[in-house]
Amino acid sequence: MSSTEVEQSPSTNDGHATLLPGTIQEDSKYSSENPTIIILETDQSNAEEFKNQGNDFLKNKDYNKAIELYTKAIELDPSNAVYYANRSLAHLRQESFGSALQDGISAVNSNPSYLKGYYRRAAAQMSLGKLKQALADFEYVYKSRPNDKDAKMKFTECNKIVKMRAFERAIAVDKPEKTLMEMFRNMENIIIEDDYIGPKLEDDKVTLQFMEDLMEHYQNQKKLHKKYAYKILCDVENYMRQQPSLIDIQVPDGHKFTICGDIHGQFFDLMNIFKLNGIPSPSNPYLFNGDFVDRGSFSVECIFTLFGFKLLYPDSFFLSRGNHESSNMNQMYGFTGEVTAKYTNTMADMFTQVFNWLPLCHCINKKILIMHGGLFKSENVTLEDLRKIDRNQQPPEEGLMCELLWSDPQQWTGWGPSKRGVGIQFGPDITKRFCDQNGLDYIVRSHEVKDIGYAVTHDGKCITVFSAPNYCDTMGNMGAFIIIKGDDLTPQFTSFAEVPHPNVKPMAYANSLMSLLS
Repeated sequence: MSSTEVEQSPSTNDGHATLLPGTIQEDSKYSSENPTIIILETDQSNAEEFKNQGNDFLKNKDYNKAIELYTKAIELDPSNAVYYANRSLAHLRQESFGSALQDGISAVNSNPSYLKGYYRRAAAQMSLGKLKQALADFEYVYKSRPNDKDAKMKFTECNKIVKMRAFERAIAVDKPEKTLMEMFRNMENIIIEDDYIGPKLEDDKVTLQFMEDLMEHYQNQKKLHKKYAYKILCDVENYMRQQPSLIDIQVPDGHKFTICGDIHGQFFDLMNIFKLNGIPSPSNPYLFNGDFVDRGSFSVECIFTLFGFKLLYPDSFFLSRGNHESSNMNQMYGFTGEVTAKYTNTMADMFTQVFNWLPLCHCINKKILIMHGGLFKSENVTLEDLRKIDRNQQPPEEGLMCELLWSDPQQWTGWGPSKRGVGIQFGPDITKRFCDQNGLDYIVRSHEVKDIGYAVTHDGKCITVFSAPNYCDTMGNMGAFIIIKGDDLTPQFTSFAEVPHPNVKPMAYANSLMSLLS
């Protein structure tokens, strides 16, 4: 059975005891003399029914309902590894990698011989960038089934990735002192072929005509010349280096401002946003709130369009860094592979350096803080603390920068562990206190798929916006964007459906092993 399938029926040795009717009193599930959990036959039958229903919802991509049903099965039979493994897969589909990892661990603990539990745990570890731990699980499965071609392939591929990452770390420079312009002076010598008929920079500058030509060029599935691509990257990095980690934006009275969430390489949906809401301009400013790339297979087109508008309108077009603007995510979820396929390995490295300089958050009229992920475990965090973050690095695994990129809201009060395994979850009391301490009306964040493209939570003080409709061609969600006015900061929401795109599937450029596991 493939590692991405759910278990349809219990095996004969799932690691739990079957109790014949009448063996113990009906109101007892536990033996006082033996700590082993004993499952009533009726409970076991009901648990199987919940699991089967969960499998149906999982197939129909209703992951919340699937998780709910698997949880009911686990409550009735907490020693069945299959239920944990299936729930782990549902969590993986939702990108709740921390929860997926915990269920993978529970599956292995419940039945150490149930190999699919190791696959689930490995998939979660890989998604979190913990490749050595994933390799250990693949190795265990391979040694258990040395003649299994699928097990051998996964172990071999993961081993290659681990060795490649080790080599990259050995030769990497954490914070290059030179700018891209200094590192790639010879780009001026790149020849533009006579038969190139695509968009051209004018005097090495982005113009409105260039942007109009570029968007049409991309919609016709053509490629920007590498000389112009290199130039845009160098210019964007040079500009971003001068910016603080928190950028203040002033929206005048009567003027509108648009906030968009995740795009994730869905270029044709990005074009639809501009069709619905107008092309960016000084009178039609935008902020895109991170996760421009990965998963969708038109990430190159998205990022050069966004970077082009940033250079054209630096004071009215804004970009926040997301958790997917990082080397680890890009290597796993497709952006690095796409850049390499469409351009070069060198350009992929250039993107890593540019992404390190992207601002982490924006504040509109001193009343709305916008970040990709969310709030913080530390108390009394101020906007000034955010301005001082040294962002020129790969996202750390904890601290303010990590939480800005990774955290999520929760319904209950206080802080909680992240379902993603990175960052935290924060409750309505945390949001209220942060807003009160910093004089904010509310926060806007992205980072999560929402059925109608947005969600208003925490008594209106925490708004989520997600702008990639039918995410990964599978989720069936709407996308959305937010419009505010300078003298009326009340958010106005526009939801929109996906539009057709060329027949290139999401994750087409992703790491081959991740594609098999996700």
